[in-house]
Amino acid sequence: MKTIEIDDELYQYIAGQTKKIGESASEILRRLLLGDAAASVPETVEVITPESVSVVNNNIFDLVHKQDLQAESSVVGRFLFILSALARAHKKQFTKVLEIKGRNRLYFGRSAEELSEAGSSTNPKQIPNTDFWVITNSNTTRKKMMLTETAAKLGYTEQDAERIRDLL
Repeated sequence: MKTIEIDDELYQYIAGQTKKIGESASEILRRLLLGDAAASVPETVEVITPESVSVVNNNIFDLVHKQDLQAESSVVGRFLFILSALARAHKKQFTKVLEIKGRNRLYFGRSAEELSEAGSSTNPKQIPNTDFWVITNSNTTRKKMMLTETAAKLGYTEQDAERIRDLL
């Protein structure tokens, strides 16, 4: 299998062409480029957009696929990708991440300035497709802890929170 990089806008378009839950990016592209017959996707399946998947499933495991994570070459890239998927799956609840803090610093905020003012060397980055920002200069262990706490705030079981953490 080969890996290609695509921009966020194109990825969102491809994800928006999903016809069945769990359909991979390769299956979607094969269907779009080679036609429905080559993709063997049933004609009667209802079209599901990423937004409706999050409403129907409220589960990150339906939104994150192994090949998507492998496409992210850095820990920070995977971290932001996972947070973005959590935000998509839990749009109404995602503001709870603002409650997650360290002893002396904020981890999440509504702007880069808010995070920069709350500590030095925070290297804030916007979580893709959201209005939220997160610090990214912490080590991988801290990022995993932040993912675990985020999952817990969003209602995942301890076991599923660990699975989310291990995606990083």
